[in-house]
Amino acid sequence: MTKVYPNASAGTGTALTGGSEPERQQQLVKSESVVLTVWKKSLLFNCDGFTVFDAKGNLVFRVDNYAAGSKGEISLMDASGTSLLTIRRKRMTLGDNWLVFEGEKTVNPRFLARKHVTLLNTRSLAQVSSGGSASAGSSSSAGSSPRTKNVMYEIEGSYAQRCCAVYDDKRRRVAEIKRKEAVRGVAFGADVFRLVVQPEVDSAVAMALVILLDQMYGSSRRFST
Repeated sequence: MTKVYPNASAGTGTALTGGSEPERQQQLVKSESVVLTVWKKSLLFNCDGFTVFDAKGNLVFRVDNYAAGSKGEISLMDASGTSLLTIRRKRMTLGDNWLVFEGEKTVNPRFLARKHVTLLNTRSLAQVSSGGSASAGSSSSAGSSPRTKNVMYEIEGSYAQRCCAVYDDKRRRVAEIKRKEAVRGVAFGADVFRLVVQPEVDSAVAMALVILLDQMYGSSRRFST
C-alpha cells in the first residue's frame, strides 16, 4: 500500500498549529497558500476520524472521536491532542445544522454551518454564518434552506467527488478540496485528498469545514444521527 506520508507518526505539529490563534493567523498571512493532505482515517484503533499532514509529511490535525458521535460532538485537535475547535450538532431544529466553538467551549459559537438543500442552487453544499446568526433560520420550513444573514462562507461542488470550493463573503475562493494525485502510478481513493487553504482563512477553520461536509454528505453522518 502506498504511504500517504512518511512522517505519519510525528508527534509535533507544524508552525501552523503552534502558539496562540493570533500567532497562527500571522503565520498564515505570510504564506501564499497551505496544501494539506487529508486522510479519512483515525490514528486510534477502532475509531473513525481524520489525520491531516502538511507538505513535509508532519502531522498537523487529527480527529479521533467519531466513535462517540452519538453525542453529536466532534473535536478537531492539533498534533499533540489539544482541542482547537469543537463541532456540535444543533438539536431541535429543522435541517442539518452544526455549531462550531473555540477549543473545548460549548458556549458562544464561533459560527454556524447549515446544509444547503434548496433546489435553486444545486452546486451549493452548505452555508457558514457568524456566531451571531446561530439562532437564525430555526423557523425555516422543511426542505428549504434560505440564505442566512452574516454569511461568512459558501461551499460549492461535490464532496463525494472530493471537488469542492469554499468562497468567502467577497466571493473569493479561500479553500479547495481536491483529489490527491497518483504517486508512481498508484491512485489514492476518496479517503485521501488535498485541502488547499488560502491566507484569508485559518487552516483549522478550513479543516472544520471538511469535517462538516463529511458529516452532512459523507459516510460518517451515521455517527451523528
